Amino acid sequence: MFRKRRFSCTGWAGSLALVLSVCPTALAQEAEPSGPSPAQASATTERTVHPPELIEAVEAAYPAEARAARREGRVVLKLRIDAAGRVTRAEVVEPAGNGFDEAAQEAALQFRFTPARRGDKAVPVIILYAYEFRLPPEPPPAPEARPAPAPAAREPGPEPAAPAAQTTVGPAKPSIDVMVRGASEADRLRRSAQAVQVIETEDAQRRTADLGEVLARSEGVGVRREGGLGSNARLSLNGLTGDQIRFFLDGVPLDLAGYAHGITNVPVNLVERIEVYRGVVPVRFGADALGGAVNLVTDADIRGTHASASYQVGSFKTYRLTLSARHLHEPTGFFARVNGFYDYTRNDYPIDVEVFDEQGRLSPARVHRFHDGYRAGGGSVEVGFVGRPRAEKLLLRAFYTEHRRDVQHNALMSVPYGEVTYGKQSAGAHLRYAQPFSRRTRFDAVAGYTYTHREFQDLSTCRYDWFGRCVFVLPQRGEIEARAIDQAIEQHNVFARLNLAWNPAPWHSLRFGLSPTYAIRTGKDHAIPADEYDPLTAQRALLSTVVGAEYEARPFAGKLANIAFAKAYVQMARTKEQLPNGNLRDLDRTTHRGGIGDSLRFRFTEAFYAKASYEYATRLPNPEEVFGNGALIIENLHLEPEASHNVNLGLTLERAETAAGLFRFNVNGFGRFAENLIVLLSNGNYFQHENVLSARSVGVEASLGWTSPGDWVALDGYATWQDFRNTASEGAFGKFEGDRIPNRPYLFAGASARVQGSDLLRPRDVLSLTWQARYVEAYFRGWESIGAIDSKLVIPSQLVHALALTYSMKHGDGSVSGTLEVQNLTDEKVFDSFGVQQPGRAANAKLVLEL
Repeated sequence: MFRKRRFSCTGWAGSLALVLSVCPTALAQEAEPSGPSPAQASATTERTVHPPELIEAVEAAYPAEARAARREGRVVLKLRIDAAGRVTRAEVVEPAGNGFDEAAQEAALQFRFTPARRGDKAVPVIILYAYEFRLPPEPPPAPEARPAPAPAAREPGPEPAAPAAQTTVGPAKPSIDVMVRGASEADRLRRSAQAVQVIETEDAQRRTADLGEVLARSEGVGVRREGGLGSNARLSLNGLTGDQIRFFLDGVPLDLAGYAHGITNVPVNLVERIEVYRGVVPVRFGADALGGAVNLVTDADIRGTHASASYQVGSFKTYRLTLSARHLHEPTGFFARVNGFYDYTRNDYPIDVEVFDEQGRLSPARVHRFHDGYRAGGGSVEVGFVGRPRAEKLLLRAFYTEHRRDVQHNALMSVPYGEVTYGKQSAGAHLRYAQPFSRRTRFDAVAGYTYTHREFQDLSTCRYDWFGRCVFVLPQRGEIEARAIDQAIEQHNVFARLNLAWNPAPWHSLRFGLSPTYAIRTGKDHAIPADEYDPLTAQRALLSTVVGAEYEARPFAGKLANIAFAKAYVQMARTKEQLPNGNLRDLDRTTHRGGIGDSLRFRFTEAFYAKASYEYATRLPNPEEVFGNGALIIENLHLEPEASHNVNLGLTLERAETAAGLFRFNVNGFGRFAENLIVLLSNGNYFQHENVLSARSVGVEASLGWTSPGDWVALDGYATWQDFRNTASEGAFGKFEGDRIPNRPYLFAGASARVQGSDLLRPRDVLSLTWQARYVEAYFRGWESIGAIDSKLVIPSQLVHALALTYSMKHGDGSVSGTLEVQNLTDEKVFDSFGVQQPGRAANAKLVLEL
C-alpha cells in the first residue's frame, strides 16, 4: 500500500537553494569541470544525502461524507521529518477538500521513517508525499427478475464468503521527489568560519523565563539587572558590556527596530533564534561593535499560513501576552505578517532595607516595593511580495512600541522614590529588498526611519519612606535632587544597510557593506523657566557610517574556511556646548577609524571543528553615550571612540552519537585588549559614560552536554572565567593599574537537567521536568587596591535554581503547551548591583498555542 521513495533532483533543478542542499554531487561537478579530486570526492561522499524510507504507516480514515457522496481525492503533503525519523509537521501543499486534507494529515503525522542521512549523520528532512483516496467501483446493476431455477445439489460444506468491498487509501502515483533540508540555518552558522554561537529558542518559548534569562544561560554571556521585569539590564560578552555590544533584530539595530528599552525586554516568543557574535562581527551588520554583537532572528519562514499566541501569568502581578500570524498567497507572492505583545507587572516583590524605628534608629525591615510598575506593548505589520521575478523579497514593516516604568530608588537602593517615572515610545517603518542579479551576484538592503520619544519626570513634593508613605513635604519639587525634572527628548533616526555579494568562482565569495546611520536629537525640560537656558533644546546630530569588505575562501571542498575583512568608520557629531561664562558655542567633531580582521575554521568532521578569529575593532560612541538618555544618564560631549584587539580560539564538537548517548562540548579561549574603553560610572544619583585609558580581558569559556538514547534525559553545563583588568599606567585611572575593573563578575557557571517522556496520554505528547541553576562568584564594587579587604563593598556569591514542568501536545500542524515554573526556587537574596535586590521566589504559568 505504501511505497519507498526514490531520491531525485530532476524535478527541482530550477531551485538553486534546493540544488545546494539536495544535490551536492551536482554542485561539486559544476565547481570542478575537469572532475573532482580524491579529496573533493571524499568530501562529496560525506555530503551525499540518503533520503528517508517509510517503515511504519497508518492508514487514513476515509471521510464518511465523502464516502457517502462517492467522492475521491488526492492530497499532496509536505512532511517535516526530524533526525529520528518522526514526522513533526504535515502541511497541505495540494488540497483536495471534503475532509481528505485533515484525514491525510492525521495519518501522516503517525508515520515513521528511517532517518535521512548525510554521510554517517542523521539529518532532518522535508519530503513531498501524495496520498490518494479511491473508492471501489460501483457494483453492476442487478439483472431483471426471472424465475429462479431450482437449486442444484452441492457438496456439503461451508457457505462461500461474499467478496468484500475495498477502499484504496495510499500514496499516489507517480512517486513524489524528496527535498532534503540538510543542515539548518543555525547549523550552517555554527559550522561557518564566523565566531558565532547560535541559541535556538524553541524550548525557551514554552518556558516562562524572559530573553535575558535565556541569554544568561550561555557560556561567556552575563546579564545584570537592576530589578524585575522591565528594569534596566546590561549584557556582557567576554568581559565587555553594555553598548560595547551591539544588538540587532533581523539585522536592524535593535533600538531602531522598536525595542529601545533593551534586549532583555524583547518577548522571547517573537524570537526564533539568537546569534551571539564574539568579538568579531561580520561586515553585513555594519556594526561598530567593540566586543561583539547579538542578532535576534524573528520568524524567518515566509511559507504557508501560521499563527501563534502565548499568555503568561506570574508572581508580583505579572502578565505577558504575545500574538503573531503570517500568510503567503502563493499565486501572487503577496505576503503579510503581524505580531504584537503586551507586558504588565507591579514588581511588588519583598526586599530587605533599613528603616527608622520609633526611636529614630535605623533597623532592618522587610517591605514590598511600592513604585516599580512596568507596562509595555506594541506591534508591527509587515506586507509585501516574495518570490517575484524582479524582487525575491520586497517587504515594508511598520511598528509602534511603548514602554513605561516607575523608578523605585536611586542607584544604590538607599533612597526610595514614590513618583519618579520614565517612558519611551518608538515608531517607524523599514523597507527590505533582496534580489539576485545573476547566479553569482546578490543584493540585500534595508532602509528605514525611526522616531523615538523619551520622558523623564520627577515632580513630587513628597519624600517617601520604604512603606510608600509621604513622610514630609519637600521645600521644592523633586525627589532625586533639589529641583524638578520634566524632560522630553525626541530623536529622529534614518539608517540603511546595503550589502552586495559576488561569487567569482565556486568556494569563493566577496561581500561589500555600507551602513550609514543619522540621528538628530532635541528636547525640552518643561520644569526649567522660559527665561533660563535649557541645554536639551539644542539640536544635536550624529552621523555614523561603517564601510566594509570581506573575502571568503573555502578550499579543500569546504574543509577549510577563511574570511578576511577590513572596515572603515566615520562619525560626525554636532551639538552646542555651554562655556563657563554662560555663552554657547557650536561643537563639531569628525572621527575616522579603521579596522581589519580574519576568521578561520578547520573541519575535522561535519560536526567537529576548530575556529580562530581576530579583529581590530572600533566602536563609535552612540547618541545615548554622547548626549545622555534624558534620565539618569547625563551627557559627555568629549568621548573618544573605543578600540580593541579581539582574539578567539576554540574547539567544538556539535554532536557525537555513541551507544551511551549523544555528547557535545565547546571550549573557547578569548582575549580583549581595549583602549579608550567607555564605561558607565555612577556618582550616587546619576550615571555618565567615561573613557578608561586601557583595559584587557582574557579568559576561557566552556560547555558540556549529554543526551541519553531515546532523548529521555539531557544534562548540560557551562562555565566562564574572565580576568578583566585596568592596564592604564597614567591618567585618572593610572593609580589603579593592574586592578580588576570594578563591579564586573569574573566567574560564573550554570547547569541544567531535563527528564522527559513522550506518548503518555496521547500520541505525540511530551511531558518534561527541567531543573536549572546559575552561580556567580562574589566580586568587588570598587577598585580592589583601595581600602581594607574587610571594608570593601562586595556583591556576594549567588546560587539560584529554577524548576519547570512542561506538557505539550501536537495535533495536525498545531500544538499546545503549558508550563508551570518556579524561579529562584530557594528564595535566595540576589544582587547584580551593590545594594539592589532582585526578586526572590516567583511562580509563573504559561500557555502557548501554535496553529
